[in-house]
Amino acid sequence: MSPKSSAPGSDKSYLKLITAYKVPSTLSSIWQLVNTLVPYIALWIAMAYLITVSYWLVLPLAILAAGFTVRLFIIFHDCGHGAFLKSKTANDTIGIILGILTFTPYYRWHHAHLIHHRTAGNLDKRGVGDVWTLTVEEYKNLSPGKQRFYRIYRNPFVMFGIGAGLIFLVTNRFTRKEFSWKERISVYVTNLGLVALAFGISYLIGFKSYLMIQLPVMYIAATAGVFLFYVQHQYPDVHWYRDEEWDYSTVAINGASYFKLPKVLQWFSGNIGFHHIHHLSSKIPNYKLEKCHRENEAFQKVEPVTFRNSFKTLSLRLWDEEAGKLVTYREAAV
Repeated sequence: MSPKSSAPGSDKSYLKLITAYKVPSTLSSIWQLVNTLVPYIALWIAMAYLITVSYWLVLPLAILAAGFTVRLFIIFHDCGHGAFLKSKTANDTIGIILGILTFTPYYRWHHAHLIHHRTAGNLDKRGVGDVWTLTVEEYKNLSPGKQRFYRIYRNPFVMFGIGAGLIFLVTNRFTRKEFSWKERISVYVTNLGLVALAFGISYLIGFKSYLMIQLPVMYIAATAGVFLFYVQHQYPDVHWYRDEEWDYSTVAINGASYFKLPKVLQWFSGNIGFHHIHHLSSKIPNYKLEKCHRENEAFQKVEPVTFRNSFKTLSLRLWDEEAGKLVTYREAAV
């Protein structure tokens, strides 16, 4: 959908449509936690047993466990937005625990993620919690060396094959000088939790077995998660704005995709494909996003990105301000 003044979201009245979906259901939240965490733990027990039989029996279960890891991350994500349960203490407690299981420091990640929500689609405020994206003009003004670096970064094999795993397994383990004390403590607590978890599991099945199970689970989950995030804001019909034109509700619809996934993948990804609605209000629990989309015709006008078409987004590299769209290197003539 091309950006236009009549698009859903440019009228603040569309924000009224989401009001009824913002209140979490304690029963639904607990049930989602149970139907995600229990199978995840069961898969770990099964893999720990099967690794003594054959590693080839473990790998298929590792893929399934990675799916549940993504789903755990969506619950973690909702907790940070205060959308999973009514109690802030309950949200934070569950979020911190799930942050350990998903290798992500709770307060640090959500600080960057909240900035992402406040700046998504803003060309003048790029750089925090998003995928590094240059305009055509910015790219042309780079030195040849920096252009090569950008091309390497935007290469799908690097971004998803290497970068995704590095973020969750390595980058999330360290603090930076600009972190607040709360973010630093979050990193330290997550790291201590991971050490305790690794030590406990290794004591039962051995450190080598632990790594042979944990690494593929996290690698697959990280790759899938980063790809989901990428498609949510890097697709043919996306639109970005300069700061003076930027509007939260408009960008929610024009700058976040409706990623229409097959039902089984929609379940594992916790309905995060309804990203246009999530950006309108991050207070809507993930299990209410589809209902909100289904019951409001305005949101259905957003052209979906299908699973098949999502892979075509990988060739998009630069934002063309004149054309108002993401383009390939060939289209940008660079």
